[in-house]
Amino acid sequence: MGDKSPKSNQKKTSQKQAVAKSANQKKTQAVAAKAASAKKR
Repeated sequence: MGDKSPKSNQKKTSQKQAVAKSANQKKTQAVAAKAASAKKR
């Protein structure tokens, strides 16, 4: 039942947020790269 303690839940959510952040950054970088390559043509 230790998983239901608020601290462990906070850790899990913060980790999820960090993963989501890095994923979003990669997405935006990829989109920016595509836009830049499209402009060069």
